[in-house]
Amino acid sequence: MSTSIVPKCRPPRVSSLSATSDRTSKFAVVQVVRKTGRTSASAFLSALIEAVPYTIHTVLTDNGIPFTVPPRYADGPTARHMTHMFDMRCQENGIEHRLTKVKHPWTNGQVERMNRTIKEATVKRFHYDDHAKFEAYLADFIAAYTFGRRLKTLRGLTPYEYICKVWTSEPERFKLDPIHQRPGSNT
Repeated sequence: MSTSIVPKCRPPRVSSLSATSDRTSKFAVVQVVRKTGRTSASAFLSALIEAVPYTIHTVLTDNGIPFTVPPRYADGPTARHMTHMFDMRCQENGIEHRLTKVKHPWTNGQVERMNRTIKEATVKRFHYDDHAKFEAYLADFIAAYTFGRRLKTLRGLTPYEYICKVWTSEPERFKLDPIHQRPGSNT
């Protein structure tokens, strides 16, 4: 009788997935980060500003260290002289930064629902040999969600179609024409 040991293939370890969802259009932006912190949150906000065709006026985050100074340091002697990196990015772009109430998880329920949707469609459904395959599939899923998924809350429109509809009626809210962000051939 012989036995052989077959090594198990482990799924890629993702430190964190930064995800955001627009409250009205359900437009989603995600970014895989290896290490979470102030710099990754600040970089994600910069990527979000570049990704959306409209002007962002308010960002709602939780009270985590990547987004705000911990409460134990907020009243210290140097607290009034320091600005958090995420808040600096918000100030540079004219964005109001709001924080959720402590111990009120339902205030950020929409982004938690988006996180669950992403998780169910990716890591709970498929096995990935490496990070590159996971990130490629994640990008494809977000593109399919944004440009192809019809949502009941948007009355049967995709997030992209909804943004284009708002652009036709209120172009002053946009910094660029969303039709230029359409996937595919740009000829």
